[in-house]
Formats: sequence, structure tokens, C-alpha cells
Amino acid sequence: MLVWSGQAVSLVGSAAVRFAFVVDVWSTGERASAVTALSLCALLPQALLSPLAGAIVDRMRKRSALQLADAGGFLVVGCLALLHYLGLLHSWQIYVATALLGACAAFQFPALSSAVPLLVRKDQLGRANGLLGGAKSAASIGGPALGGIMLTVFGIGPTLLVDLVSYALALIGVRLVRLTGDRPAPPSSGPRRRITAESGEGLRYLFRTPGLRDLIINFCVVNLVMVFGFALIQPMVLLRADSAALATVNTAIGVGGVAGGLLMAAWGGPRDRGRGMMLGVIGMCLSALVGMAFAGGVVGWSAAVLVGALLMTLVNSQMNAIVQAKVPLEWQGRVFGAVMFLGYISVPLATALSGPLADHVFEPQAAHGTGLFAVLGPLFGDRPGSGMAGMFFLAGLAGIGVSLWGLASRNIREIDLVMPDVVDAEGTDGADSTDGTDSTDGTDSTDGTDGTDRADSTDSTDGAEGTDRTDDAYDAQEHEGARDEVRA
Repeated sequence: MLVWSGQAVSLVGSAAVRFAFVVDVWSTGERASAVTALSLCALLPQALLSPLAGAIVDRMRKRSALQLADAGGFLVVGCLALLHYLGLLHSWQIYVATALLGACAAFQFPALSSAVPLLVRKDQLGRANGLLGGAKSAASIGGPALGGIMLTVFGIGPTLLVDLVSYALALIGVRLVRLTGDRPAPPSSGPRRRITAESGEGLRYLFRTPGLRDLIINFCVVNLVMVFGFALIQPMVLLRADSAALATVNTAIGVGGVAGGLLMAAWGGPRDRGRGMMLGVIGMCLSALVGMAFAGGVVGWSAAVLVGALLMTLVNSQMNAIVQAKVPLEWQGRVFGAVMFLGYISVPLATALSGPLADHVFEPQAAHGTGLFAVLGPLFGDRPGSGMAGMFFLAGLAGIGVSLWGLASRNIREIDLVMPDVVDAEGTDGADSTDGTDSTDGTDSTDGTDGTDRADSTDSTDGAEGTDRTDDAYDAQEHEGARDEVRA
């Protein structure tokens, strides 16, 4: 639990500082564009740098990559704290720091996700990913609350110091834990390619493998639909209620994520992962989108998003587990970098579309009963927010349609049969066929055997899980082309 605990504390500290940044930027001019610009400073580096970060992660030991990400965050926050106490901190520096922290996060996701198989057995992957997902949701609740208290009582300086301590704890956790089979990807035959050339290999790996290709296309569309819907939650709730109702709904999202993480940690997820994920996506769309459209008050909204967030954590945990089980360890940094890139590029697109469509198309149509609301009007009425309710409904139907396509596709529905786990393809048992090899100089006789018994290292399972991968499987699959995976 060392790595998980350290990363969980770091997530809370970072969420507290992000909240403090938003308040500080808003207080300087009370401009929504300033807050939006701050969000873009965090988002764009993560999206644009993630493929390059994944390639770098694969060239390093996973421990070193995790330490690099945490040390980068520690350095950035430390510089901000120093500037604050010297009286030299200005608003523009917060934007720069936010962009740098976003760059560090671009390394964090592929490094942590690809380290998971080095910490636990293959059959524990779902549980470990559930714990990580629950920790992120807990941070989304506890971080802003902590940031608000710290900012009100002590100011931004101590808030930065708290985040500094959280990064230090994360670094200590990574340093103390043992990562079995942790080593860089072996160089390919011939001259080594430039790192910029390798950064695109994760995407090529995904789209050259039928099972992963179909799954990632499906989830890209689902992710676009879900982001499109979630971007409407704040304006619709504020239009129909008030800020207190919005705070309740946002809290319900965090609680649902935590509940989903705990459920996943206890259960481990469905055995039939492809079918289970598609059914989970259908449940997400029915609750968080269709249910949100028909809910008439804060209780209904909170219940809808709570169930949706719970199912989203289950689905994302299984997505990560599939990548960790199906993709050789040597490729996972690039694969998870591609997953992050594909997941994040839909956010600005969906956000940019949802607002103008609501303001200039759906809300006017709902008010006058024209266009689509000649049909949808009897369902949602003509009061303020009815247009956005119709958008929730249509987005939910689109997501359900895409999920039904996923259930109809054998490559997705039966991905565990169509695409065997890396270790299963090798004929190994994914457990402890080389019991003592992990105590040698850091290399196992089975390349990347991260699913060994770890009798003495189970206390360090930070919510990660593992599978075995040998060089033979890596070589065989490399000739087929790289494959990757995406999260919803």
C-alpha cells in the first residue's frame, strides 16, 4: 500500500493547490476567461505531451519515471512557495506553474499505470486499478475542501507547503516499494530511433491490433459523449437551482467515484471484461445522462451522477486492467501515453461544442417548441434548462447505441478470448514460476515477471496489479505491430 498511499496523499494535495490557484486567479479580476485559461494550461500539456512521455517512460525504469514525475511536481510547487514567501509571486507565474504541473501529470499516468503490473498479480489488476480510481475521486472531494479551509485560514503559502509535503510522501513511497522485474524496454535491433519517433508508436500499436483498435474507437466515442454530457451539468443545475445544489451534485460525483473504487477493490470486476464494460457503459449512459435529463431536482440529479460516477470508475478500472494484461510491459508506457492523449483530446472538443449548442440551438428550440423539441417538448417541457435536458437525453441515447455496437462486436465483447493475455500467450502461469529470481540484481529469468508471488512485497501493493511478460511474447507481438488501449 506504500505507493498507493503516497499517490493518494499527493492527489489530495494537488487538488487543494488547484483549488487555491482558481480562487487566486479569480480574485485578481473575476473573469471567467481567466479560470478557463488556467484549466487549459493544465489540460493541454497533459494531452499533447502524453505520447512523448509514454515513450520516455518505456526507456526508463518505472521507479525512476514515477520519481521523475513526483520530483517535477515537488520542484514546481517548491518554487512557487519560495516566490510567495519572498513576496515575488504574481498571477502569471501561476499559469506557468499550472502548465508545468500538467507536463508532470503527463508522465505520471503512463508511469503509474505501467508500474501496476510490477506490484501485484494479474488477477488483482482490477482491484488495484479500482483503488487508484477511488483515490482520484476521493481527492476530488477532499482536495477542494482542504484547499478552501487552508486558503481561508492560512492563505496560499501554507497550502503550497501542504502540497510540497504530499509530493515528498509520494517520493518516499515510490522509493521504498519493490518493483519486481523493473527495467527499461530492450532496444530494438539496429540503430535506436529518436524519442519523438517512438512517441507515436503507442497509437500505431493500438490501431494495428483488431481487439484493441475496436475497443479504443468505441471508447473514444463514448468518452466524447460522456464529456459532452458532463459539461452541461454545471450550467443546467445553476439555471434550475443554485450554487448549493451544484456543490451537492459535485460531491455526489466524488462519492460515486470513491464507492466505485471500493467496490472494484473488493470485487475485482467481471470475469467477462469486454461484455461487462459495455454493460457498464450502458448503465453510465442511462444514469448520468438519461437519468439526469429526467431528474427534477437536486436529489434526482445527485442520485443520477452518483450511479454514473460509480460505474465510470468500474469501467475505467477494467480498461486499464485490459491494457496491463494484453500489452507487453515494454510497450505499456507508450500505450498508456496514447490512452491519455485520446482521452484528453475529446475534452476541449466536447466542451467547446456543448455550450454554444445549448445557448444557441437547444434552449431556444425548447422555449419555442421548434426543431427537435417538436418531438422532445412533451418529455422535457419549455422551462429554462429544458434544452440542456434534451441534450442529456440525446447524448445518452448516442452512448447506448455505441455500447450496443460494442456488444455486437466479437472483438470487443469477447476480447479476453480474441486477444489472450500476454502471459497466457506464453504458456506461463502468471504467478511464481521463478520464485526467487526477483531478489537478484533486478532482472528475472522471465522478462518482466511482474506477477510473481511477492510474499514479502504484498504490503507495497499500492493498488497496482501484475502480469508476467517474457521476451518471446514481446518479440512475437512486436512483429505484429504495436497495440495499445484507451480508457473511457
